[in-house]
Amino acid sequence: MTEKMLTVTALTRYIKHKFETDQHLRAFWLKGEISNFKHHNRGHMYLTLKDQGAQIQAVMFQGYNRQLAFTPENGMDVLVRGEISVYEPQGKYQLYIHEMIPDGVGALHLAYEQLKEKLEKEGLFDASRKKPLPKFPKHIAVLTARTGAAVRDILSTLEARYPVAKVTVYQTLVQGNQAKEDIVKRLNQVNAAEEADVIILGRGGGSIEDLWPFNEEAVARAIAASVIPVISGVGHETDVTITDFVSDYRAPTPTGAAVAVVPELSQVKQALVNNKAKMDQRMKQMLTVRTDALVRLKASYAFKYPKRLVMEKEQKLDQLLERLSRKIEQRLENERVSLGFLSQRLKVTAFQQRLKQERVAFNKQKTLLDKAMLEQINKKQFAFDKVVEALDLISPLKTMQRGYSLVYREDSTLIKTAKDVSVGERIRVKLSKGSLNCLVESEEE
Repeated sequence: MTEKMLTVTALTRYIKHKFETDQHLRAFWLKGEISNFKHHNRGHMYLTLKDQGAQIQAVMFQGYNRQLAFTPENGMDVLVRGEISVYEPQGKYQLYIHEMIPDGVGALHLAYEQLKEKLEKEGLFDASRKKPLPKFPKHIAVLTARTGAAVRDILSTLEARYPVAKVTVYQTLVQGNQAKEDIVKRLNQVNAAEEADVIILGRGGGSIEDLWPFNEEAVARAIAASVIPVISGVGHETDVTITDFVSDYRAPTPTGAAVAVVPELSQVKQALVNNKAKMDQRMKQMLTVRTDALVRLKASYAFKYPKRLVMEKEQKLDQLLERLSRKIEQRLENERVSLGFLSQRLKVTAFQQRLKQERVAFNKQKTLLDKAMLEQINKKQFAFDKVVEALDLISPLKTMQRGYSLVYREDSTLIKTAKDVSVGERIRVKLSKGSLNCLVESEEE
């Protein structure tokens, strides 16, 4: 035979090369129904895609299926993007899937419920992990399309309610196949900048297909990972997306998100006015209370007659010292009687030994008595010093040492006004050191 012979391997590789160099088979979208689905324990997915006329084997490796927003099932209609190649060990061509999305509203609802259940079990919807919104935000980041009703409603509402806040709009895709990646990118960008206090993620209403980027797992996890609080304002009030559950606050509409994120400036101003009025009233009440206390202090006996109060305390101290002296004498007398009684007993017993013992006991009692006397004296002296120190703090003599003086008539009554004396009357001026005898020559009001 003169014809060139091929091996099976060579032929298979040649056919594989043909598949891989055909641009029509490198990247395309394919629609079909899933059958023979198997999710391998290593993470790869194997399935058959079919329609009424044909079927094709397919595989979706773990690196591609990890971010699927739903779990594929037999009988589900899907749209897949991938490429055709040949699996050499078995000599068969198959589809290598890079991306998969449900086909049809029913499948989208199933994917939505599957992802919702998955994230809820992980705790991404728990109220305990939601961050509080700032009460008075300084910088608000708005992630939405730069054109359209949603951004206009958000900006006009923020301007009308709270114009003092800075607002930055981040142009974001909110619809289509690339929207998922763009939303995640913008969320990460705002967090990396560390400038905004809160993020509004919003868009207007639409069909479930239009709103599907807000049901993507990657978007949900990016919101959960955001350090900055996120408000979801997607669609109309009846539209509920995964972002609504995972966000820190769910608003029914984009306008509702703007209302939730800022207070009404006029209400803030009115609250400040009310608080100021309350503070002024409280200050007046406190001043009245303090003034009354000062008046009572000035009118007190100790403030008017400090010297007399000191004299009274000194008299009280003398009385206490007298009582202490009597107690000591009485105690000494009792001890003398006891000593006499013991002396009589010493004559009967062994004198020297008994005397030595009694001396020890006597010295002990004397030490205790001396200690008790010293403690009593120190206690009374400390009390006296505290009283003198307190009186010294409020003594008018302290004031007189700064240059003030007290003026008395000859009968020692205190002169308070010029009308209290007459021309020609003698008066005595009490200074901090010494006093002056003076004659009134004239008086002035």
